[in-house]
Amino acid sequence: MARFVVMSEKDNVATAVSDIPSGTRITVMVDGREVEVEVKSDIQFGHKFALKDIGVGEPVVKYGEVIGVASKPIKAGEHVHVHNVVSTFVWKAMGGGGR
Repeated sequence: MARFVVMSEKDNVATAVSDIPSGTRITVMVDGREVEVEVKSDIQFGHKFALKDIGVGEPVVKYGEVIGVASKPIKAGEHVHVHNVVSTFVWKAMGGGGR
């Protein structure tokens, strides 16, 4: 059974489609090559984790779209959520463009 989904080769996060326990190792294509990522904490269904390191101010990309920017460094395998991402959704909804 699939535990996560990546919809675009642009994505730097994956979305859990079932709960994923800390320490789980997954294999995924990142930047055109197969890499192994160890999930660093329990990831709940519907939540995201980083597929590669994401630096402060870098875009967070899900389903091929920028959904926010990293507010602190995010290591591959770490939970990606409001504690380390500033959403661009409201800004875009008010007429702003993407990055």
